[in-house]
Amino acid sequence: MAIFVSGGLGYIGSHTTIELLNAGYDVVIADNLCNSSEVVLDKIKKLTGKTPKFYKVDLLNEEEVEKIFEDNEIEGTIHFAALKAVGESCILPIEYYHNNLTSTLVILKFMKKYNVKKFIFSSSATVYGDAKIMPIKEDAPLSATNPYGRTKLMIEDMLRDLFKSDNSWGITMLRYFNPIGAHESGEVGEDPNGIPNNLIPYITKVAIGELSELSIFGGDYPTHDGTGVRDYIHVVDLAKGHVKALEKIKDNLGIFTYNLGTGTGYSVLDIVKVFSKVVGRDIPYKIVSRRAGDVAVCYADPTKANVELGWKAEKGIIEMCEDSWRWQKKNPSGYGNSKEV
Repeated sequence: MAIFVSGGLGYIGSHTTIELLNAGYDVVIADNLCNSSEVVLDKIKKLTGKTPKFYKVDLLNEEEVEKIFEDNEIEGTIHFAALKAVGESCILPIEYYHNNLTSTLVILKFMKKYNVKKFIFSSSATVYGDAKIMPIKEDAPLSATNPYGRTKLMIEDMLRDLFKSDNSWGITMLRYFNPIGAHESGEVGEDPNGIPNNLIPYITKVAIGELSELSIFGGDYPTHDGTGVRDYIHVVDLAKGHVKALEKIKDNLGIFTYNLGTGTGYSVLDIVKVFSKVVGRDIPYKIVSRRAGDVAVCYADPTKANVELGWKAEKGIIEMCEDSWRWQKKNPSGYGNSKEV
C-alpha cells in the first residue's frame, strides 16, 4: 500500500516525500514538472535510499490519473499540486480556478471509484483573508483576498460537503502559513521558475548574485516597520506535520483542520536582517508598491495541531535562513546546476 502524493517533486511535496519514506511509507508521485524538476527523484533516493514511483502527468487528464489508481494499491492521498502565486492569481484567475479546482475534483473522483478515502489537503492561511484577530485560530472567520486563496477555500468547502455526504472518509485540511528553509543536507530546496514570488528564494537569489536587489512589496503596512508580517515555518517541520496528519486519519474517520505555523510573526525586514547576518553581508533591497491580494499581518495559533497531532514546529528563524542559504550555495542555479560556489 502506498501514499499518492500529487506535486510530490515540488518544494513542500519533495520534503514531505522524504519524511514519508523515512517513516516507512511507499510513495507514488504525480507531477507535471511545471514548477519542479525530475532531478529531485535522485536527491530523494540519495537522502532516503529509496526511489518513489513517479508519473509525469497532468492532473487535469482523467485517463492518466485513473491509471495511477489502477496500477497501484493506494491507501491515501496528499494533494499538493496547484498553481500557488498570490499575485499571479490576480492576473490569471481563470487559469487558477480551472487548474486548482479541476485537478482536485479529478483526484477525488478516482479516490471514490477505487475506495481510497484518506485525504490530506494542502490548504493555506490565505483562507483567513484579512484576519482581524491574531494569532489566528482554526475557527476564525473564513474569506479570501485573492483568487489563489479562494481556490483553497472553495476546495475546503468541497471537502466539507464530501464528508457530509459520506462520513466514511478521513480528511485533513492543513492550513500552512509561510514555508521557508530547505533540507539540512542542502540537497533539496525551493527552486522556483523565473523571479521568485516568495520572499526567501528571492533573497537567496540576490545573495548569490543572480538578482541585483530584493523588491519588498509595501512599506506602509500598519506593522512595526511598515512591511508585512508573516508566520515563517521551516519546510521540514511542515513536512513532518503531514506524516502526523496521516497517522491521525489512518485510524480516525472525520474531517479535521489544523494550522501549521510557529505562532510567531516576523516582518519582511526582520527576515532580511536575519538573512544578512547568516550571509555575512547586507542584502540590497527597495520598497515598491503593495502586491495585490496581500494582507498586513498573518500568524498562527498552532495549539490545536500540538494537542491533537502531537506536532510542533521545532526549527527557529535562524535555522530556516541558514538552511535556505546552504541550499542556494550548493545549488546556485537550482536543480539545473547542483555545484557548490
